[in-house]
Parts: sequence; structure tokens; C-alpha cells
Amino acid sequence: MTSDLQSKLPEGAEFIKQRSDGSLEVPSQPAVGFIEGDGTGPDIWHASRLVLDAAVQGSYGGARRIHWVELMAGEKAYEQTGEHLPAATVDNIRELKVAIKGPLTTPVGGGFRSINVTLRQVLDLYACIRPVRYIPGVPSPVQRPEAVDMVIFRENTEDVYAGIEWAAGSAEAAKLITFMNDQMGTKLDREAAIGIKPMSKFKSQRLIRRALDYALGRGRESLTLVHKGNIMKFTEGAFKDWGYELAAQEYAGRYVTEGQEIALGQVVVKDRIADNMFQQALLRPEEYAVLATPNLNGDYISDALAAQVGGLGMAPGANIGDEAAVFEATHGSAPKYAGLDKVNPGSVILSGAMLLEHLGWLEAAEKIAPALSRAILAGEVTYDLARQIPGAREVACSAFAQRVAEQL
Repeated sequence: MTSDLQSKLPEGAEFIKQRSDGSLEVPSQPAVGFIEGDGTGPDIWHASRLVLDAAVQGSYGGARRIHWVELMAGEKAYEQTGEHLPAATVDNIRELKVAIKGPLTTPVGGGFRSINVTLRQVLDLYACIRPVRYIPGVPSPVQRPEAVDMVIFRENTEDVYAGIEWAAGSAEAAKLITFMNDQMGTKLDREAAIGIKPMSKFKSQRLIRRALDYALGRGRESLTLVHKGNIMKFTEGAFKDWGYELAAQEYAGRYVTEGQEIALGQVVVKDRIADNMFQQALLRPEEYAVLATPNLNGDYISDALAAQVGGLGMAPGANIGDEAAVFEATHGSAPKYAGLDKVNPGSVILSGAMLLEHLGWLEAAEKIAPALSRAILAGEVTYDLARQIPGAREVACSAFAQRVAEQL
């Protein structure tokens, strides 16, 4: 434990500890990290903190309380330290075990490494978990948004997101292309950009194991392996095969495959090719409960599903590993709205509900989505919702959070 972090803790705050079986030992007044984020991040975070604190207070009185500890990342960190992701922040998340963050800006191109991806990799937050469920009152572009109730488990550390790539015309790309053409029989354009798509049995199966445990623990009826194995047979095809192999080896009697009769306490394990899954999500969403996906597929499908229930502004997410968990906004930082107290804080509010659930504080966690829905149905909402809901009145981000807190 670093003295630096110890000095940041508010009076009365205690560290969350991890038991030998991996479960958390959460004190009544835990220290939890937060990163405000860039652009609209500070507005969103302050609004979300109001709601989360109100949910805890309303559920437990003064018996439980979260002590929030600020951690530096993004533009604010760069201004203060010259680094976008200081090593101390990574160390502090490891020690605190749990953190939440607003959106962080990643410029397109230019070799700038995504802070979000870096956090996932250095902390080994291998499971990106995104529950997608309709909240009554939110405008949706589809006729039956209430039919969508899925949880996506996206592998977070491999696939093309591993960041193993070289620019077109670079010496590194030329060297690899020459080797591939001369030694492996490929016919790559010698001026091509090139990337590597690694996928391993161990990392695929630990993600699928977490998804299976979730489905069985929550009584969800199916786990679907989403892949593009018809084309990428040795990477995405292997992901599918490794999933079925894991189920057979570790979950005998607790699962069936598609077409078999299911018994109480079992889950159906099935698979879908990624492009077909997009169609299935629109036409037959009620047939899918938990999805396990490689990295890129999960990125696409989670955003597409979020659109069906109203967009990323109301989409929560978490990146969870065996030793730390970071809950986050799933949308971007929207810098043109920075400091205007304007944007929808719903994504971070709902990610905070996931954080409370992760702590085991279910009474507080389960209050938040219904309160959010009641606030929206009452008709005083942020601009993104107001322009879509006839008769709604636009209010500021902070005012909307206050309305949600009042509904608690």
C-alpha cells in the first residue's frame, strides 16, 4: 500500500480487500476511485455522484457510505503531470480494487495510445461487461425496445485491439510483409499497413467462464458465443470451439446445447455468426440473454444493441478482471459541450449502479434504473432526450440528476 494513496483517503474510509477465492471484502465505508474524464466528463461525474450517494443514503441511512478518491487520467492528468495515464493512477486502482470513470478522449490516428485500452491491458481487465436493457420513457428507434434484455461479455485484451500494428510504408511493416510473402506463401501488397489478430485459448475461456457463471448465477436462459468463425477459422472459429470445450469440461450437467431440452438451473449454450447476430438482435432479441464475444465483435454489437434501447447516453459498462474493476461511460467525451452542464449523465449513473452491484450493495443498485425511468417519464430531461420526447422540458445535466435523486 502506497503512502501516496493512504494520504488521499478521506477520514473514515477503508480499503476494499480481496479474499483468497477472489471475492471482495467490502467495509461499510469503502474508498472507491473516480476519474472525472475529459470534455463533458466533469459535468457527468458530478451529476452521477449525486445520484449514487443518494441511492446509498436512501438504502442504508448512514450505515454505509462510499468515500470517493480522485485519480488522475486524461487531459487533467496531462496538465498536472505531463502524462495522460500516470503510473500512480494504475497502482492506485490496483489498491482500491474498484473505480469509476467518465469518458476519456482518444484522438484518431497519430499514434496516440487509447487510455481506455491501456487501462484494460495493464490492469488485465479482460471482461468488458455491458448490460443492455430498455428503460421505460427513453425514446427508441425500434418498435419493441422492451424485448432487448442482454448482457454482453466482450473479451478485452486480445483480437485487433491488442494494438499490434505497423503503418503502411514503415520498415517494420515491410519486414513482416517480406517474411510473410517469402516464408509463408502470402501475396501481401508490400506497401500495405499490417496488423496482428492474436486470440488465445486461455484468454478466450476465462472470458467465457465469467459469462457462463453470470448466466447460471442470474438464471439467464442462454449464453451465445458470437464469432466470425466461418471466415477466420483459427481465431474466431477457435473462440467458438473453446467455448463449447469449456462448457463440456467444467459445466457438465449445468448446460445443454441448442435443440436439447433444458432443465431448471441449466443454461443453453449456442453460437451465432457475428453478422447474423446483428439481424437476430433486431428481429428476435428475446431469444438472447448473455453474449460472449471476441473484442471487436463485442464493440460493434454492444453499441448496436445500445442504439435499440435509446443510444449510448443510457448505456452502462464495466471492465472487470480478477484483481480490479473499472466502471465507465460507454460514450465519448463530447468536448464541444464541455462545461455547459448539458449532456445526459445516464451512462455513468447506470455504470455506478453496476459498481454498487459489484460491491454487493444490491438494495442501492436496484433502485437506480427505476428512479431514472420515473424521472424521464416525468418529462424534465436533458437536451438529447427532450428533443425526442413530445412535451418534454429540457433541463441541465445537474438538474436532471437532482430529479433522479428525488425519485430515489
